[in-house]
Amino acid sequence: MRIILFIFFLLESFLYAEESFISNDEYAKMLYKNPRGIGCDKCHGEKGEGKEISSYVSGKNKISLVGPRINNLSMWQFRKALKKGKRLMPEYFLTDEEKAYLYYYLTTQNKKGLKFAKSDKK
Repeated sequence: MRIILFIFFLLESFLYAEESFISNDEYAKMLYKNPRGIGCDKCHGEKGEGKEISSYVSGKNKISLVGPRINNLSMWQFRKALKKGKRLMPEYFLTDEEKAYLYYYLTTQNKKGLKFAKSDKK
């Protein structure tokens, strides 16, 4: 619960603060496109809708490597997905602020607003 409150504090503090040389929307987009050398968009699509990363045909079968959809996750699910040890997902060593901006980008790109899983409401 403390983590969720901290994230909302960050969102409120940074997203409604005075604009600097780069807007919050620009920063969130830049972070999504290139957080640490390779962007989330390369595997998860322009707006987090998921994307085929690679595929090949073996006989009559097509085998695909797909980056999952992430724009439908609650904040809790999103933070959990960023933890170390997820198959091909690299660890980016993101700060809590950067995670909040990434989540903000995904939710505003799809005009769904912030949403919460049942586990977030404890």
